[in-house]
Amino acid sequence: MSSTANALLLAEWDRCRWVWNECVAKPKALYAHNRAHPEDRQTCGPVQLSAMLTEARARIPWLGEGASVPQQQLIRDFGKSRAKAMKDIKARLPRRQCAGMPKWKKKRDASPTFEYTRRGFRLKDGRLHLAGGIVLTVVWSRDLPSDASSVRVYRDGLGHWYASFVVETGSEPLPETGCVIGIDWGVKETATTTSNDHDLPHAQYGKKAAQRLARYQLMMARRKPKHGQAASKGYREAKRQMAKVHKRVARQRQDTGRKWAKRVVADHDALAVEDFKPKFLAKTTMARKAADAAISATKAALVEMGRKHARKVHLVHPAHTTMDCADCGARAKHALLTRGRFQEGTFRFGAGSCASATSSPASRAPMRRVREGANRTTATPARHQAAAIQGK
Repeated sequence: MSSTANALLLAEWDRCRWVWNECVAKPKALYAHNRAHPEDRQTCGPVQLSAMLTEARARIPWLGEGASVPQQQLIRDFGKSRAKAMKDIKARLPRRQCAGMPKWKKKRDASPTFEYTRRGFRLKDGRLHLAGGIVLTVVWSRDLPSDASSVRVYRDGLGHWYASFVVETGSEPLPETGCVIGIDWGVKETATTTSNDHDLPHAQYGKKAAQRLARYQLMMARRKPKHGQAASKGYREAKRQMAKVHKRVARQRQDTGRKWAKRVVADHDALAVEDFKPKFLAKTTMARKAADAAISATKAALVEMGRKHARKVHLVHPAHTTMDCADCGARAKHALLTRGRFQEGTFRFGAGSCASATSSPASRAPMRRVREGANRTTATPARHQAAAIQGK
């Protein structure tokens, strides 16, 4: 990106950040006014804030120099955020589940982000023209399948700028293979399937990068500024290098998950996937390894790839999968032993069953497929995302 375009975007962000902070301050002032004067209650919604912005643009020349599209869209985003927070407060949800009220956007902490609707941007000769006379030369990751309805321009922690377009996209069906697969998530191996050729081993990208992260974290700890003091150049550089390592690890996990999902979807017509939610693992001794496995990101990539290529993806509830036999379907009274701890004759289902006594990801993966085909009440189709997706 050219220095001119970068300066224009930062100047636009200063105006948008001022608008956001005014939106945060106005409801607080009205709340204090309503408490002091209950007989003269006033409200402040997106409509009133939009009218105030129009008045402020006519009164403040610096604010009027910027485009009105991202400023108005920022007010809409503020209204949605505040409405969600108020809804959670009225529902008396626990604090850990409540969406917080919109906060101030500080100059050094908040990352620039703008959203332009259809009338605020256009594409011409491979360049992105934004309202306000900003022209960006875009490095396209892929061609847009259709006309974009909106675009979000934002900057990440490394200082790199991205443009995310919202477009209408359709499915790309693949040839039928006549095969189905069951997938079980785990920590030792990220995904264990009914096909040995499609197992996903734990790549341990985070473990490999731990030494470099520790180095930069130590540099930051030594240079940590005191409260109210600006960070030094060395602190900011160490922070940037640490963010760079985190970004690399996240991209490695994402790339591995997408490539694996593509291979699984291309070779199977139907997928029975464990609807596993690994959030609870954050409070266990497996927290670090589970986070490094990126199970949620891999599962999301698999569901999205199934939607893209018109495959049937069934999310199977994980309840009782350690107690059900994958061979005969019988259910034990307690969890089965894992293969590593199994001893001959330790446990049997009972008379008339197959007498299998092991439970492991390799044995639970067939159970996903059995449930998907035998009992449709425990295997529900995945809620695919809408046709409008964001592409970078």
